[in-house]
Amino acid sequence: MKICYRKMLLPFILLAALSRVSMAYEFNDSHVHLTNYIQEGTEIHKFLAVMGDKVGRATLFGIPLQQEWSYRVSGDDAPDYYLRADTPLYYYSFTDAYIAMAYKSLKPDQQKRFEPMITGFNPADMYAADHVRRVLTTFPGVFSGIGEFTIHKEFVSSKLAGGVPSLNDKALDRLLDFAGEVGLVALMHCDIDTPFPKEGSNPAYLDRIRSLFKRHPKTKIIWAHTGVGRVVRPIDNHIQHLERILKDPTLKNIYFDISWDEVAKYVVASPESLKLTADLINRYPDRFLFGTDEVAPNDQQKYMRVFFQYGPLWNLLKPETVSKVRIKNFEKIFDEARLKVRAWEKKHAKP
Repeated sequence: MKICYRKMLLPFILLAALSRVSMAYEFNDSHVHLTNYIQEGTEIHKFLAVMGDKVGRATLFGIPLQQEWSYRVSGDDAPDYYLRADTPLYYYSFTDAYIAMAYKSLKPDQQKRFEPMITGFNPADMYAADHVRRVLTTFPGVFSGIGEFTIHKEFVSSKLAGGVPSLNDKALDRLLDFAGEVGLVALMHCDIDTPFPKEGSNPAYLDRIRSLFKRHPKTKIIWAHTGVGRVVRPIDNHIQHLERILKDPTLKNIYFDISWDEVAKYVVASPESLKLTADLINRYPDRFLFGTDEVAPNDQQKYMRVFFQYGPLWNLLKPETVSKVRIKNFEKIFDEARLKVRAWEKKHAKP
């Protein structure tokens, strides 16, 4: 019998080719917003052009909150950001349909470069999990995760119409339980502390965040920005607090993204902060992902700025660590999620 070795080797050749294609990009983006706080943004085909040959794959989500424009408060001066008005923010569920339709407008090979996320829910609402279920069954074959959703965020939480979310809320537990059941990745923003803590006080939310993580061992959770914010700086012993989570064998489902220029600012602030961060990531290279946290990017140079801001960090990381943080961890997490979610949809979504 004549054996065709070329055919036998074909799967391995394709795998190697995919690997070369993957590594040809600078990074996969674990955290990027297609739209802003007034639900305006970059048309998805243009965003694909902005990614170009620099960004291989990206999450795809808007912002779940809409900034209210009150003529009584600001007149004709329409606010386009939450810090530019005293009026409330309210949840805008249509963002999920918008993202789904934008994704479905792409060709199949273009769709492979995106991982859409469901964000249009209130995490303090017991019906939040039902919203996610409804979106999945309405748009099967689209979404891979939930988020970025916010629990505690400086200046945002206090503006929310309808009350502040809580880490102790049964609604949040129900939401994360459902995400774990389906296989959805959960990208969560929660500051580790309040903007202006009392001197010498413990981080306001750290213990409750760890407790939340402990309650959901079956859900892959990415903690956005490692708990750091615009004003919420890395707390004393921040690296040690993160390592406590990383070392815990019961919390292997917890990951961290280092997105946002505000986070990068703290990391590259000094040789000491750089070394501490690089050493931690080198010790746990499978648990960190790079993201830009850019909002409605429409220019590649601006889109890449956080990546370049982290240049000193890339130089201190081991080559295999750089590959995992910028490319491979994204692929591993979202490839697995995509398979699990599609399998769940096959059982639960109507044709």
